[in-house]
Amino acid sequence: MDNTATLKRNVRLIIADDHQLFREGVKRIINMEEDMEVIAECGDGIQVVELCNQNTPDVVLMDINMPLENGVVATERLKLIFPDVKVIILSIHDDESYVFETLRKGASGYLLKDMEAESLINAIRSVVAGHAYIHPKVTGKLINQLRRMTYLDEVGVVGAEQTAKEANMRFVHKDNSPLTKREAEVLRLMAEGKSNKLIGEVLFISEKTVKNHVSSILQKLEVDDRTQAVISAIKNGWVTL
Repeated sequence: MDNTATLKRNVRLIIADDHQLFREGVKRIINMEEDMEVIAECGDGIQVVELCNQNTPDVVLMDINMPLENGVVATERLKLIFPDVKVIILSIHDDESYVFETLRKGASGYLLKDMEAESLINAIRSVVAGHAYIHPKVTGKLINQLRRMTYLDEVGVVGAEQTAKEANMRFVHKDNSPLTKREAEVLRLMAEGKSNKLIGEVLFISEKTVKNHVSSILQKLEVDDRTQAVISAIKNGWVTL
């Protein structure tokens, strides 16, 4: 998918990182793009919210370890005040707990600082186009985290309570799920990393029926693939530890 066509004007970015040399390097990379520009930068989590109020950016590149207020707290506060601003975490940490927590706070992407310049630009374009972007190095760890979780929509849980106890999982009740009970069951099994064939065996339905449910889930959640569907579930609070 070419996300460039979705950028109708220059993408305005703010960089929040307490290392000035790193900020300068990222700014140089971004400003080389004809449709992107860094409009402000800062070194702590308090100032980034103030800069958003002054400059109205499209995207904030946010470090986690910053003085005064870390990137996780700043992300949550920023998204409450400016829900339309996209936040991309740019960190040295590849721990899945950081990924999970920042996504829950409203971040649309999680990148590692050792990624290539081209990948950074592609990630920004993807997020501006409305997608989530997770660095490939942490995707596997995130999936392992999701395998220790489960999912519940507004109409009921999947399986018996004993099954949940044996799996050491907790269910989360939410009123905003667009999915049916069966789709909720399919998404839970997707979050556990099961293939369509295995999902069909667990639910005693055909693989073709599973595929239909997966397509419906992707359409309802307005995402392009299974990983983004699971990430959407995390961000909406439908999956928890």
